[in-house]
Amino acid sequence: MENIPGENRHRRSEVTSEREPSTSMTAAHFAEYGAPDVVRSATRPRPTIVRPDDILVRTRAAALHIGDCFVVRGRPLLVRSMSGWTRPKKGVPGFDVAGVVEAVGEAVTRFQPGDEVFGGCDQGGACAEFVAWPEKQFAKKPSRLTFEEAASMPTSGLAALHALRDTARLGTDSSSSEQTILINGASGGIGTFAVQIAKIYGAEVTGVCSAANRELVESLGADRVIDYTEEDFTTEGERYDVIFDNVENRSLAEVRRALKPRGTLILNSGTGASGLTFVVRLLRPLLLSPFSKQRLCRYLSVPNGKDLDQLSEWVESGRLTPMIDRVVPFAEVAKALHHLETGRGRGKVVVAGP
Repeated sequence: MENIPGENRHRRSEVTSEREPSTSMTAAHFAEYGAPDVVRSATRPRPTIVRPDDILVRTRAAALHIGDCFVVRGRPLLVRSMSGWTRPKKGVPGFDVAGVVEAVGEAVTRFQPGDEVFGGCDQGGACAEFVAWPEKQFAKKPSRLTFEEAASMPTSGLAALHALRDTARLGTDSSSSEQTILINGASGGIGTFAVQIAKIYGAEVTGVCSAANRELVESLGADRVIDYTEEDFTTEGERYDVIFDNVENRSLAEVRRALKPRGTLILNSGTGASGLTFVVRLLRPLLLSPFSKQRLCRYLSVPNGKDLDQLSEWVESGRLTPMIDRVVPFAEVAKALHHLETGRGRGKVVVAGP
């Protein structure tokens, strides 16, 4: 009988620890800037609900894009204004996540624990066991998608939507069905969404990609595909109402030759220029645009629940399908970033949850 009180105390302690959430979690973390190999699995503090409109989500899948490579390397230097000038403040890659709501803040109205959601982490951090962000950055996961497919959508899907609807102004009037658009980098993460969204808006779409990706881009609805290893869209003589350039591997003057006199060029670089070259490439189109009949544009895409709902609606109706290049285990985030830097992806790179 003398041992029973001690046993009871031990059992009560176990019950208490089970009820209290852990203060730590597993995450892909980099403590310094460098090549993707600096990213390693680590134990990090678990996020908590801080703002009344926050939701805490258990990650089931996260997605990566070229911006994660920039953040990990800390180049171009402009990215450090967000991630930390001398060393990473957060140090967890991934801007896209899909998972299950664990808890909600007192002001949350759209979600409750147990809901399956997807959305954007606008300061990174998706490659972790949990994320906590405001509910406005999330939407209900489309029922016909897996968590991996849903995680592939926020950043790239919204980047395509905001470029074509808001900047190119497709779908805003009856002229959309008469517009011609060329998408450079049509087989990449953003490009695969852009081809489909441009077709939803009724435009005539030309996609630029390699021969290996021709069949994929055609399957997405492109009316014409240009193999960049055999043809040069800047010299073939065709001119377009809109050019959506996700690669920026040609000079501004060359690309403008393929644009109609009053056309719109949307620049969305996936390349990693640095230093003065980056600044010149970033600003030159914006400085020239006021003096040209052609619109030369850059744009900012910010995740929001309303536009994620629009993507979901298209998915549920069968008009939009995420394209996944590969799904990698959580331990291979560094390898996935290396793959992204090759520029040879076919759709999105997704990380399975830890």
